Amino acid sequence: MAWDVFLTEYKNYLQLERSLAENSVEAYVHDVLKLKQFFDISNRKVEPLEVSSTDLHDFLEYVNELGMTVHTQARVVSGIKGFFKFLVFEDIISENPAELLEAPKLGRKLPDVLSYDEIESIFDSIDRSSANGQRDRTILEVLYSSGLRVSELVNLKISNTYFDIGFIRVIGKGSKERLVPIGKSALKQLKIYINEVRIHQNPALEAKDHVFLNRFGGSLSRVSIFTMVKKQTILAGLKKKVSPHTFRHSFATHLIEGGADLRAVQEMLGHESITTTEIYTHLDRDFLSQTLNSFHPRA
Repeated sequence: MAWDVFLTEYKNYLQLERSLAENSVEAYVHDVLKLKQFFDISNRKVEPLEVSSTDLHDFLEYVNELGMTVHTQARVVSGIKGFFKFLVFEDIISENPAELLEAPKLGRKLPDVLSYDEIESIFDSIDRSSANGQRDRTILEVLYSSGLRVSELVNLKISNTYFDIGFIRVIGKGSKERLVPIGKSALKQLKIYINEVRIHQNPALEAKDHVFLNRFGGSLSRVSIFTMVKKQTILAGLKKKVSPHTFRHSFATHLIEGGADLRAVQEMLGHESITTTEIYTHLDRDFLSQTLNSFHPRA
């Protein structure tokens, strides 16, 4: 039997026999859907009755790699365990592959993830009347809107920015290219920066096509981005240790917690499957754009 059949039965069980609220039911079902999406991404043809404990541990490694918070991972584990308990309860399976599955301990050190309000406070801490204010605001908007690595940001080219379709072309690890959607708010800031700030600079020859420039017209360094993020975090009054990568983790976590398809998030991050050497399923541009616009807080 296919996943959708078991998920329908599971949903009915949660509604009718456990009398859970609709939001709780949807959350449990979404957690199991994430497991199914993981199998799709990994090119594993695994049906619910064939899931092993090894499959589940691989799934947990995957969601950790995506940057989910410990609390979110714990909730997902709870949802997965509930699904397989249901299958045992209904005598559909005899052995529970999730029986020994453990949620990550809350004390486990994972990259910090900012809340949406914390991200807003960092944005608001930037003085846009200063020489680099609009540039720095745009940098943070792009980091959070598209989940870029800092190296991808400093090497972003004007010729790879497609305002008409709302996408940017990114050169990632191993010189691999990918198209990433960019949210409306970040796109607006990017246009302001390029048309009203950068236009008054005299770019160095090697940085002529770079989007972000330093005050001398050269390309920005990774260190300068780290320094700027640290400065704005302090000005925002946050006690967390925040780096450019924190915005990438926050981008992924907010999309996933909002219900976004894991395959789309993985494609936007430029991740390969951590369990196989095969590149994840390619997704079309419309699907990625729809995912960002539907689930990202600033889209």
